[in-house]
Amino acid sequence: MNFMERVMMFFGINEEEGQARFVTESDEEQPSGVRGRGNVVSLHTAQKQVRVMLAEPRSFDEVQNIADYLKNNRTTVVSLQRLPKDEAFRVIDFLSGTVYALNGSISKLSPETIIVSPPNVDIQGSISELIPDDANDLLR
Repeated sequence: MNFMERVMMFFGINEEEGQARFVTESDEEQPSGVRGRGNVVSLHTAQKQVRVMLAEPRSFDEVQNIADYLKNNRTTVVSLQRLPKDEAFRVIDFLSGTVYALNGSISKLSPETIIVSPPNVDIQGSISELIPDDANDLLR
């Protein structure tokens, strides 16, 4: 029954025709073995491909690109080995602030490598115990 027929039936126009049609529709049966669709929701959704970005900034000016990766929910491994020590500290400070603002996380992978991740990525474990104490460590 379409919308106009329902409106006409509500106002009492062609009431007999509407009732007759309603009865014939309700008397129809589905063939055995055929099931109605019902409200079925697929639980399997296609997962978006996860990307991990690699960055090796050569100056502090490039740190904003790394922050943009983080803002776009991309985990980024950052190598600080090509930076002077004072700029490496500035990069770490900047990324620490970005991570804090986005509720993400930052972890040390090696003396001169860190990983920054958005809040939807959980980084577990630590490899910093394997690094010798006398290493030239920017992140201590």
